Amino acid sequence: MRQCVLAGLSISGGEGLEKALSETRALCEAADLAVAETFTQNLPKPVTGTLIGTGKIREIHAYLQMTGIDLVVFDNALTPVQLRNLAASLEAEVLDRTAVILQIFADRARTREAALQVESARLAYLLPRLVGMHSDLGRQGGASGAMSNKGLGEKKIDLDRRHIERRMAELRKELEEVDRERATQRNRRLRSGLARVALVGYTNAGKSTIMNGMLRLYGEDPERIVFEKDMLFATLDTTVRRIVPDENRRPFLLSDTVGFIDRLPATLVKAFRSTLEESVYADLLLLVSDVSDPDYREHLKTTLDTLSEIGAGQIPRLFVFNKADRLDAPVSSGISVEGMSSGDRRITMSARFDQDIVRLTSRIEEMLGADRIDAELLLPYSAGHVLNYLMESAGASVEEYTEDGTRVRASLTREDAERFGKYRV
Repeated sequence: MRQCVLAGLSISGGEGLEKALSETRALCEAADLAVAETFTQNLPKPVTGTLIGTGKIREIHAYLQMTGIDLVVFDNALTPVQLRNLAASLEAEVLDRTAVILQIFADRARTREAALQVESARLAYLLPRLVGMHSDLGRQGGASGAMSNKGLGEKKIDLDRRHIERRMAELRKELEEVDRERATQRNRRLRSGLARVALVGYTNAGKSTIMNGMLRLYGEDPERIVFEKDMLFATLDTTVRRIVPDENRRPFLLSDTVGFIDRLPATLVKAFRSTLEESVYADLLLLVSDVSDPDYREHLKTTLDTLSEIGAGQIPRLFVFNKADRLDAPVSSGISVEGMSSGDRRITMSARFDQDIVRLTSRIEEMLGADRIDAELLLPYSAGHVLNYLMESAGASVEEYTEDGTRVRASLTREDAERFGKYRV
């Protein structure tokens, strides 16, 4: 594990620096970096060219010289000028918080889509930071005489910029193709008639653990579990699994999405928008938060803000306060968080316990059925495809077989009630 120094700036004694540094330390750990020392400074405003003052720069530089550490991570976002000046003054590699998150995403990307999205975000971050990176290279060389270059020629930075812009154009085309494939898969799921439930929330809140708990109890293939680990951004790729509670209850599709984080780089929000759109098409959102984290209210607000940004702010939701087993005292059932309304449903649980997974599943079924219509239908024998559809998606049960067709009882969505209205009796 590579060692690094962590640095952070507090503006006019603003609160929250230690919380921010704690999260950035966790990000460093997730990026396989060990924080050896932390330096902080309080200033009325950031120093334009270096973020922190010259005295603090000398202090950090002296520590680097003494320890041999050659990497400094800043909790703050750095401008291209600040990044270049700090690297020169500290004589070390300098990363800001965004760069660390991008590194984590690059290391964890497993699918083609995630790899393309991460590369696109990384290049968008790198492009404005090319200035000054190759100042020692000057210009391209050339032959003498008639073959010599006239004027300055192209600098290395121009070649790099053109290469990055060309690669970004290629990535956009590839991602458009992936988006079409994802849209095709999504439309297929929409046509299936199965309800769609999405797990969303702050990174490391326990979304994957909840999904694996449901897969273990109700999954069609309990072996198809998703990766889970107690760390930030353990999983990046959206996973969709079919959950079948029992033969008397309707199955539904459960998706596990990438976790949110405070100050998520804009390039990543943009790059992962298609992945996050799984939430936009959900019938129900499970807003998962780690209730044992002292900052869970702020984390939940970040989740709500991000959902609103991607257009999923009005979807029915169930607030899932997870990891309650880590608390010393039982948590109140009347938890209130900014952004919640009095009508919002909530559940306090621990994904480690099967009985809590069962409670959560019952609550999901209750909420999914709240907008359904119980109906009796008479399906002609020529409409076997409709019967199969209703058996699969609406929990239809056969009442009797008659001369005119099959009499069934089903719980229909309003859309299906209108679609199959001609069969109702």
